[in-house]
Amino acid sequence: MSSAAPRPTGPDHLWSVDEHLEDILATVRPLEPIELQLLDAQGCVLVEDVTVPVSLPPFDNSSMDGYAVRVADVAGASEEYPAVLDVVGDVAAGQAGLLQVGPGQAARIMTGAPLPPGAETVVPVEWTDGGLGEGPVTGMRARALAPEGAEGYVHVYRPAEARAHVRAMGSDVKSGDRALEAGTILGPPQIGLLAAIGRGTVRVRPRPRVVVMSTGSELVQPDEELGSGQIYDSNSFALTAAARDAGAIAYRVGAVADEAETLRSTIEDQLVRADLMVTTGGVSVGAYDVVKEALSYVGDEDEAGSGIDFRRLAMQPGKPQGFGTIGPDHTPLLALPGNPVSSYVSFELFVRPAIRTLMGLDDVHRPRTTATLTAGKALTSPKGRRQFLRGTYADGSVTPVGGAGSHLVAALAQADALIVVPEDVESVEPGTEVEVVLLG
Repeated sequence: MSSAAPRPTGPDHLWSVDEHLEDILATVRPLEPIELQLLDAQGCVLVEDVTVPVSLPPFDNSSMDGYAVRVADVAGASEEYPAVLDVVGDVAAGQAGLLQVGPGQAARIMTGAPLPPGAETVVPVEWTDGGLGEGPVTGMRARALAPEGAEGYVHVYRPAEARAHVRAMGSDVKSGDRALEAGTILGPPQIGLLAAIGRGTVRVRPRPRVVVMSTGSELVQPDEELGSGQIYDSNSFALTAAARDAGAIAYRVGAVADEAETLRSTIEDQLVRADLMVTTGGVSVGAYDVVKEALSYVGDEDEAGSGIDFRRLAMQPGKPQGFGTIGPDHTPLLALPGNPVSSYVSFELFVRPAIRTLMGLDDVHRPRTTATLTAGKALTSPKGRRQFLRGTYADGSVTPVGGAGSHLVAALAQADALIVVPEDVESVEPGTEVEVVLLG
């Protein structure tokens, strides 16, 4: 994967959010299509239209348990004057060699069974005595005295119109119809439809494999005991979950200590199972920014076009970012900041669209809308930065959650939207219409 255009570089270049995203989407390319078994294709994106080879249903069949009859034979039937018909046998689902229903006759029929020749409609069993009611002859005696070929009698207490309770051949889809369009994400209903029309495999773009790792010697895994100066690693869990939510197959590597060589070797080891790599932490200007140290020269001199570019973005949170490609296959790598809110906001703005692009989707972004700001006081924003504040959205209004701090994980957990404050706006009063990114 190579960039479509040269990227601006240099430590003094301040990238806009849009520039950074455009660079990512110009570099990332959809994965090559493959043929997969149906269940393996769940969550994948179709690359071609699927045409129906056989109508659904493939034959006229009953939608009820009851009796297949001729319309004329039950016309005028009532509780007082039921129609009394000879039962000539049973028709079950999957049955071949159907019975013939003639005048004055009925065939017991099960839901899904094909409508037998001669029958014009289906009478639900609730409209009958089930073949056991009182009449000229009933029960075992009825079967014994029935005409040759009959299995007794049934009393029908209501008339039925032609084709009542009959599912017509092709009433779902007809042979030659387009069942699914290219670009469709295959969920359970789509998988069911493919199976119903006889497709055992389908051509799709596979779900991207995303490797997520966090960096920092201070990070401890959940369920372990915290030592002095240590914190639990939440980023790798949140981002792995976010990658799965976006449609990827995500692998969590966990925390890597602040050792450049260790990080570099870990990343190189993970390349074999990655279509996209995501790191979090170590991308700012601190003394222990190991991601920058480890990856600044990974591009490998013999791999033209590879390498990670570390940038400053005109946004808050998430100013420090890294992006480029690594390894022999030019695998895209996004290096996100280490603060929990910064990393998650960065994921939503940059990583999620990259994953959706790898899947081959046309619309790769979260939905956006406008909403009325509901807040106790005006929101402030640094000049020249596009700010993304956490909020809750409902009924056309959005309410800020927590403050602007990039460490506020609890506030992030309550949010279902991002409030966007443009670069040229320093204050937003309550009641103002604002742009909102919907996360839910």
